[in-house]
Amino acid sequence: MCIRDRAYIIYPLVEESENSTGLAATSEYERLQNEVFPDLTLGLVHGRMNSADKDGVMQAFYEGEIHILVSTTVIEVGVNVPNATIMVVENAPRFGLSQLHQLRGRVGRGAHQSYCVLISDKAFLTTDDRLSILEETNDGFEVARVDLARRGAGDLLRLQQSGGHLEMADMMDLQLIEEAQRAARALLDQDPMLRAPEHAMLADKVIEPEEYGDIS
Repeated sequence: MCIRDRAYIIYPLVEESENSTGLAATSEYERLQNEVFPDLTLGLVHGRMNSADKDGVMQAFYEGEIHILVSTTVIEVGVNVPNATIMVVENAPRFGLSQLHQLRGRVGRGAHQSYCVLISDKAFLTTDDRLSILEETNDGFEVARVDLARRGAGDLLRLQQSGGHLEMADMMDLQLIEEAQRAARALLDQDPMLRAPEHAMLADKVIEPEEYGDIS
């Protein structure tokens, strides 16, 4: 890595926990600075820091005062450092495919060749090939489609964010979804309260407001 270049090293955890396995940003930052890259300046940023501290670290990274930024996914969006040419993601299988796609977009924003390295254990690679989609395409829509197909849509109206596949439709079938939206609007224009006998079964399936999760 030339001195002009910057690098990200991404971890899934802020701190080590008895309930979670995997490397954590805070402890690895200390190890990397003291044992691996003693001649370079490292910075640490994560979501538990206040905005002023995060902004200060990011500005120093942008200006080249920090050569390697150890981080969690807090840098997933809204970060533009053209000289950032290398990203290493530890415990990559712990991230979703769409999240990894967003992360790798933090490098390659300048004129220089850039690299994103996803680190996983051998046991995972022999049982799950989902990371290979990131080698095959840079298309975010395709990555999102594969991510959705593998994780499942979950419960779109409540709190479960992943889970079983939809029973009636493919979420990527946009034409079918648009037709369903038009049909739903037409039905509600005709019978807003679903009081017609032929709509009784549908009325029974309508979710009451208190059944929604709090998404505020």
